[in-house]
Amino acid sequence: MGGGRGGKPSDADETLHLRVDALRADETMQLRVPAPPEPAAPGGGRAERRRTARSAGRERAAAPGAAGRLFAPLAPYARRVAPYARRLRPVYPRPGRTGWRRWIPSWRQWLGAVLTSFGLLGAFLVTAYAMTDIPDNLNSYATQQDNVYFWSDGTPMARTGWVQRQAMPLEDIPEDVRWAVLAAENESFYSDPGISAKGITRAVFRTLGQGDTEGGSTITQQYVKNVYLSQNRTISRKFTEAMIALKLDNKMSKDQILEGYLNTSWFGRGSYGIQRAAQAYYGKDVGKLNASEAAMLASLLKGAGLYDPTLGKANHARAVERWSWTLDRMVRIGKLSARERAGYTSFPEPLKSNPLYNTGAQSDYLVELASQYAKKAGHLTDKQFDLGGYQIYTTFDRKRERALTDAVTKARKQARKDDPAVAKNGHYGAASVAADGRILAVYGGPDHRKQGYNESNATTVPAGTAFTPFVYAAGLEHGVRKTRGGPATPVTPDSVYNGDDGVPVTTPEGPYWDRSGKKVAAHNDGGASYGQITLREAMAKSANTPFMQLGMDTGLEKVRQTAVASGLLSSSMGPQVPALSMGNSTPSAIRMASGYATFAAGGKHTEPYSIRRITRNGHPVALATPRPRRAVGAQVAEDVTEALTDSFRTAHPEAAAGRSGVSGKAGTTEKDTAAWYVGTADSVSTAIVVYRIDLAKSLEPLPLKGLAGGSAHSVPYDLWSAATGLG
Repeated sequence: MGGGRGGKPSDADETLHLRVDALRADETMQLRVPAPPEPAAPGGGRAERRRTARSAGRERAAAPGAAGRLFAPLAPYARRVAPYARRLRPVYPRPGRTGWRRWIPSWRQWLGAVLTSFGLLGAFLVTAYAMTDIPDNLNSYATQQDNVYFWSDGTPMARTGWVQRQAMPLEDIPEDVRWAVLAAENESFYSDPGISAKGITRAVFRTLGQGDTEGGSTITQQYVKNVYLSQNRTISRKFTEAMIALKLDNKMSKDQILEGYLNTSWFGRGSYGIQRAAQAYYGKDVGKLNASEAAMLASLLKGAGLYDPTLGKANHARAVERWSWTLDRMVRIGKLSARERAGYTSFPEPLKSNPLYNTGAQSDYLVELASQYAKKAGHLTDKQFDLGGYQIYTTFDRKRERALTDAVTKARKQARKDDPAVAKNGHYGAASVAADGRILAVYGGPDHRKQGYNESNATTVPAGTAFTPFVYAAGLEHGVRKTRGGPATPVTPDSVYNGDDGVPVTTPEGPYWDRSGKKVAAHNDGGASYGQITLREAMAKSANTPFMQLGMDTGLEKVRQTAVASGLLSSSMGPQVPALSMGNSTPSAIRMASGYATFAAGGKHTEPYSIRRITRNGHPVALATPRPRRAVGAQVAEDVTEALTDSFRTAHPEAAAGRSGVSGKAGTTEKDTAAWYVGTADSVSTAIVVYRIDLAKSLEPLPLKGLAGGSAHSVPYDLWSAATGLG
């Protein structure tokens, strides 16, 4: 063929002459070799495009160059792998598809994307784990500090260590206690790797979706958060927590981690660690707790502010439910027998207050007031405040506090000497408030350890006739209406009212009848009658009947509004009946002093406050400082102050001699359950109240039985004059 063996090769377009022996000798057969096919036009089949691509690739690979020479030894291996690589290489949008189907990835593309994502994620996690170190130093959650309180002059007043902790070895913590915590928080603790992927995922999705984080952390993660990280609820903190938890789980034993967690967790009431929690809630060491008590304490780990059963009915219900659930869970995981569980049917009620709360001195009442205000004005949670490190600069005046405390202590001592049986249930609430709202001094009680009840801040006894200045102010501010729906008639200090005893109270329609069908009448102290008398004179002589009628003429709602605007709490206001004007409301000594301070401030009221500023480790803490607001008109405040000045001079002419800027009024109650004296000297208003209550039985006021003295010798006035420097 082609001229025989060894002949010259034929070109593609040449004709080959073949001689076939079977044919005649002079006959030949002609065969034409076809030329190579033309390149396929775009849009051909997938197989055809692949052949075209392979041919083009071979031509490019055949091109000479430095890169080609460098990778030439790898060519045989590349040719073997190439078919598989070509199949995995994505061609996108997908050829051979039309419309939206061109954009739907193939299963190979999906598989490649998933594998690539897992590979990148794995590389990221490995890198993050390698780069995350366990911090050398514990954070402030593990190293608590004291809070320091200062007097208004900047000198230290008190130092409190309310955050209490005592580390306990795990071997000294009963297994029932340990497993109560584990059942409530992390039953798989001894088998998990230190983190909960499910919990982290749930927390991340909640953070992204609602801007908040959720629980689901393991005990190892919670321990890391307690001792190494901040309490900030962010994804970055959660991620760092997980990385440290993984390393810590490899570095420490499970028992070591559990021991650290039990000794650093917050249980409320200022207590950190299971030992202090046992003492704070049950007055016993952790080694003496049973499974039921341990289950109650374990519920506090979910949030003491929500699960301390002593803080309210809702808290109690949540605590009982969580306690029962924890015990049932202990049975389910085999750490408590069904028989033992059956023995725990009653909720183990904790103590009402923390017995470790080290108080006693009078300054502890000041600390109590200041701490409550600090958390409210500084927007600090109990947990944040209990961490300590705060410097709290109060408004309390050291000299005024000493004078007030000494005066009340002396009066208590004298009362016990004169009539021990009556004095046994005696209480003396007292407070001094400046015109700008600063609380300068309070008397809260004899001993905070024996009586946590703060007598200066209690709203238990009626204000009595010490309330009449607010009625007077309401009349001057709003006028009176003698006809229903008619126009208001102005009231002045010279407006005249009937001051006789037993005058019936009237409305525009006639006498006011109570629910029993009797006419309501006003009465004066001692049954005295004063005839027709001006309002200013009535205030000076403590004539009550004009103000009871004035309240009806002005409108009891207006009286109520004026009293609240001046500083009394709406929650302490009495029923809206004629007796409202005679002081059926029950304000505290602090609030009564604040109300009278409004008149001294020209009619502007500033909410009473006990802290000037707060710092934490030298850095200022933002406070919501109260600002003055108009309660009554300036002229009204001046008229009320003048009437109170006349009242003070009329009742105590000797003390008033040579003194200016002093005003005040006594207050009595219908059933003789409280005696008041409230007045202002040098722009500081002081309220004193004396009353009797048997705290062991109820908060119902008892008759004074002479504890407050008589009209000629009033104990409240004596205490007031001593506190203001007039005595």
